[in-house]
Formats: sequence, C-alpha cells, structure tokens
Amino acid sequence: MGEPTTDVLLNRELSWLDFNARVLAQACEANVPLLERVKFVAICSSNLDEFFQVRVSALKNQVDAGITAPGADGRPPTQVLLEVGDVVADLVAEQERILSDELFPALHDAGIDLVNWDDLDDSARNEVVALFRERVFPVLTPLAVDPAHPFPYISNLSLNLAVMVSDPDDGERRFARVKVPSLLPRLVALSDGVRFVPLEQVIAAQLGELFPGMRIEEHWFFRVTRNTDFTVDEDEAEDLLEALEMELRRRRFGRAVRLEAQHGMPDTLLRLLLEELDLDEDDVTSHRTLIDLTALFQVASLDRPALRDEPWKGSTPSRVQAIDRRDTDWFETLRERDLLVHHPYESFSKTVESFIAAAADDPKVQSIKMTLYRMSDDSRIAESLARAAERGVQVAVLVELKARFDEQSNITWARKLEQSGVHVMFGLVGLKTHSKCVLVVRDDDDGLRRYAHIGTGNYNSRTARVYEDFGLFTADPEIGADLGELFNHLTGYSKEEKYRKILVAPTQLRPRLIELIDNEIAHGTSGAIVAKVNAVADPELIMALYRASSAGVRVDLLVRGICCLRPGVPGLSENIRVRSVIGRYLEHSRIFRFANGSGRGKAMHIIGSADIMERNLDRRVEVLMPIRDRGHRTRLDNVLEELLAEDAIAWELDAEGQWHRRGDSSSNHPQNRIHRLNQRR
Repeated sequence: MGEPTTDVLLNRELSWLDFNARVLAQACEANVPLLERVKFVAICSSNLDEFFQVRVSALKNQVDAGITAPGADGRPPTQVLLEVGDVVADLVAEQERILSDELFPALHDAGIDLVNWDDLDDSARNEVVALFRERVFPVLTPLAVDPAHPFPYISNLSLNLAVMVSDPDDGERRFARVKVPSLLPRLVALSDGVRFVPLEQVIAAQLGELFPGMRIEEHWFFRVTRNTDFTVDEDEAEDLLEALEMELRRRRFGRAVRLEAQHGMPDTLLRLLLEELDLDEDDVTSHRTLIDLTALFQVASLDRPALRDEPWKGSTPSRVQAIDRRDTDWFETLRERDLLVHHPYESFSKTVESFIAAAADDPKVQSIKMTLYRMSDDSRIAESLARAAERGVQVAVLVELKARFDEQSNITWARKLEQSGVHVMFGLVGLKTHSKCVLVVRDDDDGLRRYAHIGTGNYNSRTARVYEDFGLFTADPEIGADLGELFNHLTGYSKEEKYRKILVAPTQLRPRLIELIDNEIAHGTSGAIVAKVNAVADPELIMALYRASSAGVRVDLLVRGICCLRPGVPGLSENIRVRSVIGRYLEHSRIFRFANGSGRGKAMHIIGSADIMERNLDRRVEVLMPIRDRGHRTRLDNVLEELLAEDAIAWELDAEGQWHRRGDSSSNHPQNRIHRLNQRR
C-alpha cells in the first residue's frame, strides 16, 4: 500500500470543524451543569476564532499564491474554503439555536438573565446610563468616514458599531465606526447581580451623546477576524527575540479573513464593509444573538456552585505526601523507583512545581535544564528557575518563542529569566521545540546523578488544571544520559546522538513508530495498537495503520480533535475504531500502546509530546519515552480501558466520516470513572 488515494483520507479542516461541533454538543448535555454548558458555547466560539486566524488564513494564502493542486484528501484550497463556509454557517446557527431554545430559558429559570436594552425598565436604564457616563463614554472614540477621514483600521477580533448618521440641516448621510472597548466587561452587570446587558447595546442606546446634533439613523454590530499566522526568518534574524516582537506588532495588521455581521444588516452597509476589508460575501457569518460568544465566559464564571461541576481537587500521590511530611525528599524517592502522575486528577503544584522548587533550593543540585513551550503569567516554575540561577546553579532553559498565541508571555518570561542569570535559548532553526522535559543534575553522596521529568503537557499551572496529561519522574541513568545529550544538541553544536531509550522527533520518531506498527503486523491477529492523541493527520502513518488493519491487527484510536483516517472501510480499515472523548477536562495526553504479541507483560507503552501529525513528526522537537514499570503500565491500561469502554459516553467515527455519540448516562463518562479510580489509589 503506497501513496494514499484521495478517498481514504478525510479533510483536516473539516475534521477540525467536526471536533468543534462535538465541543458545542456538550452544551446540549442535560447531565452537564448549566454554567458548564454555557462555557462550552464560549469555547466553541474561541476555537472558531483561532481556526479563522490560522487555518482559514493559510487556505486563503494558498489561493492567493495560485495553488490549485488538491490536498491529500483530493480537495483544492478553493473547494475547502467553500465547504468550510457552509459548515461554519451551520455551526453558528446551531450555537444560536442552543442559546435561544435551551440555555437562555434555563438561565432565566435559574435566576440569571441576559437582557436587551429595550427590555430594561426605567430604573435599570438609569443605573446603566450612569455607569456608561462614568466608565464607558470617556474611552469611546467615534471615527467618521468622509473625504477628510479615511475608513478606519478595524483591529483583529474587535467588536464594533457601524453607525449611519445624518445632518438634520441638509440631510446628508454619513458613516461612522465606534469600537466597543475590549478592556471593559462585555456584559454589564446590573446591581441586582442577576441581570446582564451587552455593552454594545448600552453604547448603541447612547449614540446621541457621541454624535451631538446629528440624527442617528441606524446602527449595526460587526466584528472582524484577521490573519495572525506569521513566520520569522530565523536565518536572517540577528536577534530572534526582537524579530518575533516585531512580527507580533505586525500581527494586528494581518489581512481580514472573516466578517461577523448582525443579522439584517442592509446590503449597502455590508457591501461597504466588504469592500473596505477586501472580503467576499462568502467570508460573512450572520448572527441573530450576540456576536462573539466568548462573552459567555463571563456568565460561566459566575459564583453559582450549584450550576457548575463539582470541584475535583487534584490528589497528592502517597509518595509525595511523604515528601511533604519531610519523611523523605524528591531525590531519595526517585532513587527508589519512578513516579507516574496524572493531571489534573493529581496535583500539578504538589508534583511538578514541587519537584522543580526542590531542585532550585537543594544545595547539592548542580544544574537544571528544561524546555518551556507555554508558560502561565504567574509561573512558579519560572520563579524557581530564576531563584536557582541567582544562587549559582547552572540553569539552561529552552523557551519556544513561537508557541502560537503565547508568544508575548514567553518573550516576557525569557527576558526575566535572562535577567536572573538563566541561560535562555530559543531552539533549533526551522524547528519548534514542543517537548516537555526537565533534567536535574545533583551531586549525590555516591557521585553525580541525573533526575528527570518527561511529560505530555506544558509546564503551565493554569492549563494543568483543565488539561489531562501524564508525566513520569525518573532517576533512570539511561534516560538521564539521553536527555543530557538532547539538551547538548539543542543548546550547542553537537550532532544528534542515537538515544538509548527516548524517542526524539524529527529524526527518529517517525521511523520508530512505523517499525512498531510493522512489528504488530508481523503478529497478525495477535497484534493490537492503541493510540491516544490529539490528532491523526499524517498520511504515511495513516497508511501504516491501514496496513495493520488489513493484516488483522486491532487498532483503537482515541483522538480528541482532528482525524483524517477513515475507519471501518471494508478491505482497508475494518479493524480500526476511532473514538473521541469530550468532557470537563481537555484530553491532552499522548499514549501509545503496542501489544507486541499476546504474551503477558510484552506490551510496550510510550508517553510523550507528539501527535500523529506531519508537524510533530517532521518539524518539531518532540520527546517520548517508554514506560517500564509494570504498575505504571497497568495504570495506563486502566485509563485506556475506561476511555474505550463500550458503555462510556464518547463519540465514534464511521466510514463516511460522520461522528456518532455513544452512551446515555453521566455516570458512564470515562472521566468520572477515571476520577473514581484515582480517588481509590
């Protein structure tokens, strides 16, 4: 089986939109608490923003470049854009249906109302007008369009009012734009604490104060999305940090790729916006409810515990509890045996942050090396690294400046770390460093010893509370030696080594995964593969899995997001099942399990940072590692079994590329089961 034919692969962009539809479907789950359902509508909109800023922008760039060749699925960029437009329109319509028919009435019954300006009584209006004059009016800047005033620049993701005014003396009509301030709460809370009115409606009701003496004829709301994807020429940039900061400033001026317009906007006004933004009618989505439903995060965060998920506090592993009691320390614990942790079921702060803090303060620690991909603004890890450097520990950190949408935070931390004496590097030219690993070198009583952590998720305390991930702490000397050589490769001029245990992209991971798949093929019907990843999109790996299926190998794929593989096709993939789990936690860990024959204890388990995508396999530095401890492998198996259980709530992909929900009880949600398993540990 050679190059893939177009009918055996699903389109990446359309598959991603299917994922976002599964996210939105959570808003319809009766057993999901009300404010969590509201949150999923907001997440869906946030996801769409990123999709247009990056993926749709890339498609438009291909069209502009004259690329007409079809992609791996047989669709040229122009066709993909048309299909994307149709799917997005349906998705927006479904969002609005869910809000109007289900969530807004349910919120009302719970004593929470999103009200329109027209529905406010005089007392409420007076309250809001007073707030407008004190907090809003001073920051508004109406921008007229006439021969002396060119059409204003509309910034990315800004919400605006398109206003038509006329001069009562001569009747001349004029256009003006008013930007809704982004630093103010989008939903204005009334003093009763249960009613909220959209800020744009408050501004619209007071337009007379912005245009005194003019007649306000009409106003309409709109929002613009721009291309925020960019590349930095690392070969030409003398200072990558400064070059990236320049590109971040340019990002605000990317080309427009989407116009969200209030339903009913007159054609003349719509055509004006399209002409000035250089967009087509196919780039417009029409909205009957709020434009930019990320505003609903404000509602979802209300302090109403009865309307939210019951909090699950991350537990502390018993071996780490002994460290907290000072019965032992991190280094003695890891010399005894490895420690596998599962976030957020287990505390990130009590494990990962605690380990790095202990290394920073331990007088025997000689050096700390670490990769940082996405960092929280209040990173305790960065503070620990700075503290270690200030007391003389050799600290080397590889900060990935090009982590999309976290660039500015990473730049800020990179400068702070440098000021503390940390050796800060920015990786290899042409590659993103996406691996998640820490290496600590300590002068133990019996000599230097390496301690390591390798994980599937970012060293970010904020996302660690909602992203499901695994990590392994180890004092394995071979893994420590591997990471030492990897860091030398990343920070110096050494050539890449043949690693003993870890698997590293971009040079080794792809051929090793194919080798492991081929090994299962050699076992025939005794072979079995389970892969839990965020995406499956690499054609070569997909074809290898098709070969495995044809040889009788059972393949189970747990794919949170994009899946371009078509399962269940007779003669091609009838032995492949694809399942997706959406829940309170974002399924983020990457786990690979190869049965290696049916003998007990033969299975190979691998965890790490890479998905089955070309970018992860070919254009990123990724690190995966085998899990050797039998108890740890059993724990991974237990998690996979819960996610694959026949009665668990999940989505399954069919041969036609359609997703179907399975399961009918919240008690069967696999994350609930995994939580209970963790509580019993």
